[in-house]
Amino acid sequence: MRKILVIGSGKSSSYLIKYLLDKSIEEDLHIIVGDIDIRNAQKLINNHEHGHAITLDVFNHHSRKEAIENADIVVSMLPARYHIEVARDCITLGKNMVTASYVSKEMEDLDTAAKNKGLVFMNEIGVDPGIDHMSAMKVIDSIRAKGGKMILFESFAGGLVAPESDNNLWNYKFTWNPRNVVVAGQGSAAKFIQEGNYKYIPYHRLFRRTEFLEVDGYGRFEAYANRDSLKYQSAYGLDQIKTLYRGTMRRVGFSRAWNIFVQLGMTDDSYTIDDSENMSYRDFVNAFLPYSHTDSVELKFRLSLKIDQDDIVWEKLEELDLFNSNKMVGLKKATPAEILQKILMDSWMLEEHEKDMIVMYHKFGYKLNDKMHQIESTMVTLGEDQTYTAMAKTVGLPVAIATLAILNEKITTPGVQIPITKEVYGPILKELEDFDIIFTEKEVPYLGYNPLNV
Repeated sequence: MRKILVIGSGKSSSYLIKYLLDKSIEEDLHIIVGDIDIRNAQKLINNHEHGHAITLDVFNHHSRKEAIENADIVVSMLPARYHIEVARDCITLGKNMVTASYVSKEMEDLDTAAKNKGLVFMNEIGVDPGIDHMSAMKVIDSIRAKGGKMILFESFAGGLVAPESDNNLWNYKFTWNPRNVVVAGQGSAAKFIQEGNYKYIPYHRLFRRTEFLEVDGYGRFEAYANRDSLKYQSAYGLDQIKTLYRGTMRRVGFSRAWNIFVQLGMTDDSYTIDDSENMSYRDFVNAFLPYSHTDSVELKFRLSLKIDQDDIVWEKLEELDLFNSNKMVGLKKATPAEILQKILMDSWMLEEHEKDMIVMYHKFGYKLNDKMHQIESTMVTLGEDQTYTAMAKTVGLPVAIATLAILNEKITTPGVQIPITKEVYGPILKELEDFDIIFTEKEVPYLGYNPLNV
C-alpha cells in the first residue's frame, strides 16, 4: 500500500484528505495525516480504513524525519514559513513533495538538489497561486499555438461570501486568514504595466485605484492591484507584453470604505498601542482622532475623513460597532492592525450555516492576423459548509490531484516548480471540472486596458 503523508489538517485540508481517501481503495493508498493537534486530523479521516492520524510536531526533528521516511510522497499544508524543514528532509530521504504555497527563496535554492535526485517539488498548486496559473497558461498556450501574440493579460481572484450568505453592507466576510485581509497591500507599492508603461500605486492610494469587472450571473466586482503584478511575467513568457495587471476582487464599494481605515492608520502593524487591553472599541477609534472637549467621537471621525452623515460608508462603519464604549479590545500591547482585526472578526466571521465563494477572472488580449482579439475567462465556486468550503475546495483539490499524478508518475519533470506546463495543468484542470471548478471562456471585442477605448 502506497503511503501519502499530509502534514497539517487545517481549514484547507478537508477536500484534500477527502479526495485522497475516496481514491484510496482503487489507488491502493494509505493516508497519514500528521498534526500537532490530532483531533482535527481524526475528524477529517472519520475512521476511514485507509487513513490514520498521528501527532506530529514539525519542530521535532526526529518525529518529522521518521514520518517523512515512512511515506512515498509528502504534502505540506503547514504555514508557508515551515515548509523548508520538511523540504530539506524530503531531499535527504528522496521523497517528492507538494505544497500550495508560494516558492520561497529557501525552497528555490533546493532546485538543483531536487533535480539531481529526480524529485518533483510542486509548489503554488492551490487556488491563488495555483488554479490561476493553470487556467491562465491554458489560454495563453492556446493563443500562441494558433500564432497569436499576447499584448494584454489581467488576472483577478477573490475569496468572498456566497450570495445567499451576503447579508452585511460591506458584502464581505472572512473566508480565510483575517490577518492577511487587514494587512493586504502593505510593504511596497503595487507595480504593474499599463500600455507599455510601468505604473506604481503606493499603499495609501491602493484602495482608491480599482478596476471594475462583470462576472456573468454574479454581477459587478471591483479589484485592487496586487503588490507585484510582474512576478510571473517571465514564467508566463510575457516579457514583451504591453499590459500586465493582477489584483484582488471585492464587491463594489468595499475598497472606498476600507480606505477609511488606511487613511486613519488602523491597518498599521508596525507599532503597539499602550494600554490596549483596557481600551474600548470607541477608545481605539478616538486614539486616531484630534482632541475636542465638545465634539463626539462620531463627529470628529466624520469631519476628519469628510464623510457625510447620509453616506453609505458611514453606515458601513456603524455596522461594525466601531463606536461601542462597552466592547473591550482585551489585547495586550496590540498593534492597530491586530485590534482592527479583532473588531472585524465580531462582524465578519461566517456563521455555521453560511457559505463562501471563490471568484476568478482573466482577461487576455492578443493580436492575430493583424486583428486585435480579447478573451474573458471566469470561474465561480461555492462552498458547501464550514468544513467543505470553496476555499478548501479550490486549494485542496489541485494539491490532491497533483499529488496522485506525481505518485503515479504522470508528472515526472524534476525540480522546484509551479504548475505552468501542459503536463501539469492539462489533466488537473480537466479533473477539476468533475468537481464544478469550471472556467467559462468567451470572445469579446478588444478594448485594451481601458474599457472606454473606442
